[in-house]
Amino acid sequence: MFYWIAVLLIGALALMQLRVGAWLWLGTMLLWIAGGFWLAGIGALAAILLLLLLVIPALIVAIKPLRYSLLSKPILNVFQRILPRMSQTERDAIEAGTIWWDAELFSGKPAWDKLLQLPAPKLSAEEQNFFDNEVEQLCHLITDWESTEIWQDLSPQAWQFVKEKGFLGMIIPKRYGGKEFSAYMHSQVIMKLSSHCSAAAISVMVPNSLGPAELLLQYGTEVQKDYFLPRLAAGEEIPCFALTSPYAGSDAAAIPDVGVVCMGNYDGQEMLGFRITWDKRYITLGPIATVLGLAFRVQDPDLLLAAHGGTEVDLGITCALIPTNHPGVVTGRRHWPLNAVFQNGPTSGKDVFIPLDWVIGGREQIGKGWRMLMECLAAGRAISLPSSTVGFSKLAVRGTSAYAAMRHQFKIPIGKFEGIHEMLARMGGNLYLMDAVRRLSALAVDAGEKPSVISAISKYHVTERGRVLVNAGMDVLGGKGICMGPNNFLARSYQQMPIAITVEGANILTRCLIIFGQGAIRCHPYVLKEIAATGEADQQKALIDFDNAFFGHVSFIFANFSRTLVAGLSGGSFPAAPSAAPSELRHFYRAVNRMSTAFALLSDMSMFVFGGSLKFRERISGRLGDILSQLYLISSVLKRYEDDGRPQEDLPYVHWAIQDSLQQAQEACLGVLDNFPNRILAVLMRVIVFPFGRPYYKPSDALDTAVAKAMQTNNASRDRLVGDAYLPNAQQSPHVFGELAFQLIPQVNAIEARLKPALKDGTLAPMPQSLIEMRDWITAAAATGAITEEEQQVLQDFARYGDISVQVDDFPQDFNRLESVQTHMQARQPA
Repeated sequence: MFYWIAVLLIGALALMQLRVGAWLWLGTMLLWIAGGFWLAGIGALAAILLLLLLVIPALIVAIKPLRYSLLSKPILNVFQRILPRMSQTERDAIEAGTIWWDAELFSGKPAWDKLLQLPAPKLSAEEQNFFDNEVEQLCHLITDWESTEIWQDLSPQAWQFVKEKGFLGMIIPKRYGGKEFSAYMHSQVIMKLSSHCSAAAISVMVPNSLGPAELLLQYGTEVQKDYFLPRLAAGEEIPCFALTSPYAGSDAAAIPDVGVVCMGNYDGQEMLGFRITWDKRYITLGPIATVLGLAFRVQDPDLLLAAHGGTEVDLGITCALIPTNHPGVVTGRRHWPLNAVFQNGPTSGKDVFIPLDWVIGGREQIGKGWRMLMECLAAGRAISLPSSTVGFSKLAVRGTSAYAAMRHQFKIPIGKFEGIHEMLARMGGNLYLMDAVRRLSALAVDAGEKPSVISAISKYHVTERGRVLVNAGMDVLGGKGICMGPNNFLARSYQQMPIAITVEGANILTRCLIIFGQGAIRCHPYVLKEIAATGEADQQKALIDFDNAFFGHVSFIFANFSRTLVAGLSGGSFPAAPSAAPSELRHFYRAVNRMSTAFALLSDMSMFVFGGSLKFRERISGRLGDILSQLYLISSVLKRYEDDGRPQEDLPYVHWAIQDSLQQAQEACLGVLDNFPNRILAVLMRVIVFPFGRPYYKPSDALDTAVAKAMQTNNASRDRLVGDAYLPNAQQSPHVFGELAFQLIPQVNAIEARLKPALKDGTLAPMPQSLIEMRDWITAAAATGAITEEEQQVLQDFARYGDISVQVDDFPQDFNRLESVQTHMQARQPA
């Protein structure tokens, strides 16, 4: 009897995982009942009861006509009654973009081979040449300090270089005079610029992200493309795009800016167009733009655009291109976002008439602006903010790790203190992960995807981890970090970090409403199909489509239940890691498999428990999104390790990043269950998912120390961590002296180790902590012959570089304002 019951449990779990059809279930049940009758002695009455309880329901499911009439049709009727109608705005947002690796993670059974077989991101020879030359030259023309304190913008020389060298046309095809660079190259350029000057990064980023060029490429008429794209590529036009209004921020679809369809006069001719009134803010490049992309809501009260007797007045959001010198367009004033000096400001207009032909895509695209914006944002958001955040994070990690290794207190480098280890580990581990996410997300865009959910994950989690990273750096730098000046490499990033958190979808909105809210419908293999079936007008087609989706969904739930239970009971040993996985990381692949199937099951249970109210349970939705996000972050780290050639010296970063993400995914999962209103189901789910308690923990102290030591070691691993960030010369940016001192530390340590006998017997005084006093010590050591002339030079350079790097800036009473104004005015005067 025991074995007969065991066969039932094991067989049922196996059939669930295999997702076999109803007829195979039916045949298996009959064999099992027959086996019980003949071998286990269950008796005729028990066999009849089992037939009634198991076989009859299975027979109903197996025979389609019965299933349609007895199950699918009643359930469809219930769904049609309870599911709220989806607005066109919601539908556009949900259907925008494409699904990619996020759908694999939602499947509960990610196909790792698809991810690992993708080529590593790589620049073409042309792109590499531009990166090594033009991008390097632009960085040499600017500093963040001068941009902020003298120009409150890029210098005129830098702006001219940006225009002439094609920085504003990186995404524009070559046939229009653009560079036609890849998404990865776009990301690389923004990252490098951001590691040196935020104004340069944002000024280049915006025209190549969500803006007129992208919208024209995707939706513009040939006439519009032929006119605008060559001018944008050559820098003859400076574009901006105006979406946000004072009363429509995160709720961008509610923009109050209205264009009324009417007849008007333009260029001496009477024509059909719009009379638009708008009030926009936060528009990057708006104050200096020559062409304004504008989103507004079209109203047609006189039905001038109505076709075939249509009566629709509100035609929806529309996007148009308007020259900023057009009568009535108001630009020029600036916002001042946290002392950042990239051009950003308001724009407005009242009753401004524009021709209908100025709509991007022409008449056919009237009312389709919201979908256009969502489609473009799905790709652009994966590049811009992740790249800029990684850029200034590399600057922070390079500078802080060098400072920690070089700066002595209590007669030892501060980088040897465990408290500093904790902060450095947060910086190094997070940067490794952030850069991995940036690279994988760019790879998705280059593969032709418009990954709406992945772009939201990338934007949210890279910027949030960037905030953690910068805060940790400030803790390490202490007083040096809070004194502004050209010698401070971190203060501007610390000051401006909230900008990245806020723009292109505020992070609270992104986490609570977009990642899971959109992902649950787009990435789930059945939910969107079920919703579509409920809205199908043809009832017979609706029944067939719903039946396929619904019972596929049921099979999906049972498969994930089986996988989750087996994974929990086996301690994560099943399902197995892919054969291509490296042995040192196989347990992490298994962990992602385990959490993926648990996430899929938990998502379905949450939708079952909360129903349509789930979208209003933002903290539950946010935690579910956190699980999906952390799995994507881990996938990015695993892919990066493969792409880099599995360097063993990078393993501390890999382990730290994955362990941190696994622990966060686990806590998000438990957070969902802790807040389930159905406590019985919550307890059952917790037993199924984590039968032996929490399996994942934060990175250990020992791992923190390993990461901190790796960051303070001048080798190829550290070079990869901060790779492709701009490293200025010392004359351009004084903070570089810290890196110069850091690079001399191995030689200084070797000299000190050689001098240990002299230090021990007292013939030579210990090397002083003060780098100023160290100069006298070097002179004395050289005079006694204790050090060679070459060693003397090394020590003198180290003392000089180190002394400069620990200093902070000070200013006259007016903070050099008069000098800055004079420099600015002289540059503006004609030659």
